[in-house]
Amino acid sequence: MTVEMPTTGGIVDGRYRIIGRVGSGGMADVYCAEDLQLGRKVALKLLHRRFAEDAEFVERFRREASSAAGLQHPNVVSVYDRGEWDGTSYIAMEFVDGETLKRVIVDQAPLAPDRAIDIALQILRAARFAHRRGIIHRDLKPQNVIIDPEGRAKVTDFGIARAGASDMTQTGSIMGTAQYLSPEQAQGHSVSEPSDLYSIGIILYEMVTGRVPFEGESAVTIALKQVSEAPVPPSALNPAVGPALEAVILRALEKDPARRFADADEFAAALESARNGVAPPPAAIGATDVTQIVPVPGPLVPMPPPGAYQQVEHVEERRPLPPEEDGGGRWWIALLVGLLIAGGVIAALLLLGGEKVTVPNVVGAPRAEAEIALKRKGLSTDVTLKQSERPKDTVIGQDPSGGTEVGKGDVVSLTVSAGPGTARIPDLEGQKRSEARQALEKLGFEIDEVREPSDTISSSRVVGTRPDAGQELERGETVTLIISSGRERVAVPQVTGLDVEDARSTLEGSGFAVSVKEQEDDQQDPGTVLAQSPGAGERARKGSTVTLTVAKEPSQVDVPDVTGLDESDATDQLSGAGFRVRLESQDVDTPDQDGVVLEQKPGAGKAKRGARVTLTVGRFNPDLNPEPDTSNPGTGDGTVTTP
Repeated sequence: MTVEMPTTGGIVDGRYRIIGRVGSGGMADVYCAEDLQLGRKVALKLLHRRFAEDAEFVERFRREASSAAGLQHPNVVSVYDRGEWDGTSYIAMEFVDGETLKRVIVDQAPLAPDRAIDIALQILRAARFAHRRGIIHRDLKPQNVIIDPEGRAKVTDFGIARAGASDMTQTGSIMGTAQYLSPEQAQGHSVSEPSDLYSIGIILYEMVTGRVPFEGESAVTIALKQVSEAPVPPSALNPAVGPALEAVILRALEKDPARRFADADEFAAALESARNGVAPPPAAIGATDVTQIVPVPGPLVPMPPPGAYQQVEHVEERRPLPPEEDGGGRWWIALLVGLLIAGGVIAALLLLGGEKVTVPNVVGAPRAEAEIALKRKGLSTDVTLKQSERPKDTVIGQDPSGGTEVGKGDVVSLTVSAGPGTARIPDLEGQKRSEARQALEKLGFEIDEVREPSDTISSSRVVGTRPDAGQELERGETVTLIISSGRERVAVPQVTGLDVEDARSTLEGSGFAVSVKEQEDDQQDPGTVLAQSPGAGERARKGSTVTLTVAKEPSQVDVPDVTGLDESDATDQLSGAGFRVRLESQDVDTPDQDGVVLEQKPGAGKAKRGARVTLTVGRFNPDLNPEPDTSNPGTGDGTVTTP
């Protein structure tokens, strides 16, 4: 069988258009694709060829993918769809735009303890959610945790590793990464919730130190270390790891599952306490500190199949007693000594009645602190979780009650709040802000708000939520309401001085509507933008209106005063001001008034542009001033004397 890998732009199963390849793992290749039906990005995981040819594996893969599709949680990568294409199987999952925790560790480790705790708590929330639904991850490692740009951790491949649980090859290799496998997995034994918690302990160790606790040249070498060696304390590699956090990590890495945390809740509570410097209670009394693994004689293979190791708690060399000491007739002496010791113990118990202690009152205390207080008194604890409005992991009841005297070693039953339960986030898109808040408060969620622009949702109405609608979340956790701030605000471009049509094109290209009003102006050409509102550089909502003030020809303009000018200059001035010129002549008796404007109508003042201005221009007429008669000089007083 030949399985063709999709190329960029190719369509998988008639629905998913490949955008590009994201990466490749032990089971599958992962692509970023567009869901053509729903118009969203997805991560498309296509099985490798060797798995696609294994009918049993494909059936397990199908069953586990269907089971994982039911996990809807903010810290779990959602599975949307599964199917077959071109001879192989695929899963369509939520596409998270981020980087793997492994990349974060490689680039930034060691991480600050608080940051490492925050990430580990998110992984534990995901594990708890899956465990409560009967799903064990089996392959938790930093490569399967994605950190988004907001710092949220999302775990992928929940339940999928189970499909390969029987994928034991001829060489004994198993699926998964040896550095993160629990000792019971390394030995091929069945796995349970504590197996996932061990893997999370390894991840936490790696976050705070920058390295995994067990390394080797081969998977079998690492597996042997997982089951037989104690890890180097994290503080030896990073002094910033405090005693409380180190105690949490080392308890999570106990070889015996019974000595680890009972569940993700207990692990998370211990981490919260460690953040405040409080170490977790010791592991269960009576369990072994380090389980020693002795290989069964036989050839060593890369990864031994189940049963290749036998577990012993203590190995001691015993030498045979000499004949005179090996039992013989002195057995009765040992029996007598034993009876005397037993009698003394019984007598002491009868006389003293056993040591008594007073039970401390731990109601209202955090679970971890309550367990520590009871352990210090020499008491054991039995914890029952109960849904309650009280804060999660708070002790809400105890039996016997505080102040009661009991025997040392007795069990105190604690009732611990499991929180108020879970609820599904409703679809609030388009609702009023106040109505959306009421709906979330009624479901028991805490509420945060952010405002984002929207071209389709009116201001003060809901654009969406984080996490998305339909996700199941614990009551008391925070849901972020995304409230529309209306259309996006952008800077208004500068358009004054431009022609009105150029200005309109510029503004509409930036997403604005345009309104024009005209204003008479005799300084600028008609159609020139004189002013704009809002002004250049101000931020306004897309789609809002920018008003332009545009120059137009004035109805009345100043008439130049051209009297006293010669005909040519006067005509040029009036024409330049937009007036028509009419010339009239008037005889003058002096040459210096020839061609000079003697009068204009209308005179200086206001007139409509294009109006006619009549100019009276002097024309020299010599007949108006004849030469004087010098033949009769007269008397000198203007009187002409005749003979």
